[in-house]
Amino acid sequence: MIELIIKGVVTGFILSIMVGPVFFVLLETSIRRGIRAAISFDFGVLLSDVIYVLVAFVFYSQVSAIISGERQDLLKIVGGVLFLIYGVVTYVKKTKETPMDEVGNVINKSSDYAILAIKGFFLNFANPLVIFYWFSVITLGAKSTVDGDTDNYAILYYIAVILITFFSFDLLKIFGAKKLRPLVTDKVLVILNHFIGIVFVAFGVFLLAQGIVGFYQANS
Repeated sequence: MIELIIKGVVTGFILSIMVGPVFFVLLETSIRRGIRAAISFDFGVLLSDVIYVLVAFVFYSQVSAIISGERQDLLKIVGGVLFLIYGVVTYVKKTKETPMDEVGNVINKSSDYAILAIKGFFLNFANPLVIFYWFSVITLGAKSTVDGDTDNYAILYYIAVILITFFSFDLLKIFGAKKLRPLVTDKVLVILNHFIGIVFVAFGVFLLAQGIVGFYQANS
């Protein structure tokens, strides 16, 4: 069991340092909106990960069929279009002034936290690569359980360790990014917003190109 925990922590750490579109939004949210806002956003991301894990675990054979062949390409095309749209919207939208109280703390409404959680959920859920790597993680867990034991509880335990590790390192990113807030000006926030938009557009183009090329090759 100790071996399984170590493997789960290592896998969770590797996933946490992977730089994807959600990573930049998480840091931007921590800088602009504060720690609690970023945690709310990350909770939405975590919730979508949990749903993906459960779907991949319960419907293992069905998911295997979905993420292979033409269906995989279609998922990438849809995900690419969604990220392209979000990237363009993020790039062109105006950066709103962040409301502050008298001591310089960001003012957020309770509804803001719910909106950020929903935003994190759908941004992560729209990325088809997420289901791919969670499916790979579950497959790895089935092959890596102690003494070849592929008991479902052992695999779920392994995944739980990964999720906890992943979320813990995200918290470190959030607290670290918050320290940068005093150094960030309105001009820097605009540049950051543009940069995030470009990242999402580039990621969308990448997914779209992969999906179109794969779909063309499968049907040629």
